[in-house]
Amino acid sequence: MDPPPAYPHMWDGLAAYLRRIDGTLGVRPKAVLVISGHWEAAEPTLNIAERPGLLFDYYGFPEHTYRLKYPVAGAPALAARVRDLLADAGFASAVDGKRGLDHGVFVPFLLIYPRADVPILQLSLQNSLDPALHLRIGKALAPLRKQGVLIVGSGMSYHNLAAMFSGGGADAAASFDSWLHDSVRDPAIRDEKLAAWRSAPGGRESHPREEHLIPLMVAAGAADGDMGTRTFSESIAGKALSGFQFG
Repeated sequence: MDPPPAYPHMWDGLAAYLRRIDGTLGVRPKAVLVISGHWEAAEPTLNIAERPGLLFDYYGFPEHTYRLKYPVAGAPALAARVRDLLADAGFASAVDGKRGLDHGVFVPFLLIYPRADVPILQLSLQNSLDPALHLRIGKALAPLRKQGVLIVGSGMSYHNLAAMFSGGGADAAASFDSWLHDSVRDPAIRDEKLAAWRSAPGGRESHPREEHLIPLMVAAGAADGDMGTRTFSESIAGKALSGFQFG
């Protein structure tokens, strides 16, 4: 669906934030490992295509959005390293060489790296959507950060599409956004708090289904004791949304 006419520029602030990310890193990564809320599998699964295509996993948008191009290189060698780290932590994993990058990957990265000049490896969610499990997956992958790999959780801190434009849900979104900020910031309490997100104020109202929240768990798990910083904060369609960075 297109944004309602009342919100013709609703994503402008988020787009500007995404365009700034590369400049905040200090050093350009050798590769990106991205976990999107749009891919779930029985086991953590890696896209090992050398030149992944695009998966237009949406409907009802203008025709030109189905002609987007993002000719980025994959990272099959990095996939092997990821599988080794997961195996060392007791996780079985799988590979997929045919699936395209979904819009949770190519849409933000069209803005982050518009020249498609940083290889991208996509990792699926595990379809239980267990937050503690995904925190552990992130911890297993933490060594990649010291090897020049940027780990990105691509989702949304608020994802209740039924309430997004209805005029309701703002109080729940604000409550959950405040709780999420406090929980992500402090590594001493982060894992315990995030694993119990369902009991957070406004938690379930903000995420009737949690697939858009769970990518944050992987990124937070990989933080390796670093403080979490809120680097994006805006009201979109009257709902509080945030983005976070570690390190």
